[in-house]
Amino acid sequence: MTVAVENLTDRSGEVSRIHDVPFREHLPQPLYFRSAQMPKNAIYPRHSHPWGELVYSYSGVMEINLKDGHFLAPPQYAVWLPPDVEHQGLNRQAAVHCSLYVSLDLCGPLPQRTTALEVNPMLRTMLEYLREKEGTCPSNPAHLRFLQVVVDQFAEGQQVGSFLPSTTDPILGKVLQHLQDNPHDNRSLAELARLHDTSERTLIRRCKRDLGIPFAEWKQRLRVLKAMPMLEAGGSVQSIADQLGYGSASSFIAMFGRMIGKTPDGYRKSVLK
Repeated sequence: MTVAVENLTDRSGEVSRIHDVPFREHLPQPLYFRSAQMPKNAIYPRHSHPWGELVYSYSGVMEINLKDGHFLAPPQYAVWLPPDVEHQGLNRQAAVHCSLYVSLDLCGPLPQRTTALEVNPMLRTMLEYLREKEGTCPSNPAHLRFLQVVVDQFAEGQQVGSFLPSTTDPILGKVLQHLQDNPHDNRSLAELARLHDTSERTLIRRCKRDLGIPFAEWKQRLRVLKAMPMLEAGGSVQSIADQLGYGSASSFIAMFGRMIGKTPDGYRKSVLK
């Protein structure tokens, strides 16, 4: 197992550091579940391990950095990390997440590459149950059988890549970072292209090549991710709509519902219950 310790610092200079990961060389069981409540700006060391890991966020958004990619896990998705994949977990806002560790010999049915997996309502209920029962019977045969059913359900789930794809392209990257910093910006793609000394056609081509989704959808997904922690913190729908550049609360509610399948208040209730 490889481990390196890093810091995550926000613009105010606030730092939170996690010094270690739960296991270094061996899992206590072939399947092992744990959950954690993470403060704002928490970060795990960059590390790898010889077992697979399913990462799921009950609230907030977990980010997973790889050497060659970046994944985000809002509560509608889990991220699957195959054995020996070097990764780093972090969250920029407070989050509650869990990991289900899967020994190498049980990883066969799961994807061979890192990917996001959809979490259907049944799986979410199962993960909530595991969180409630955590620590009561980790080696109980019935508990291990339940964990195997959870793994089987993930193995049959739909692979969705990353909820918010990223790019290493310097031109497109500048535009996406600008929107990360200014999610309320309603300028068109052509206007953003001029702002960053490129052409709309170039950005369209690179969105298709690197993101796999249209620019407008990427921007909507970004706004969903920005809205989630504000909803969880108790912000009003109108205030959040204003901060994200929507002319009305109704247009924000409609977009959120299309992307997540729930209204903003419905999402808030589901993660805070």
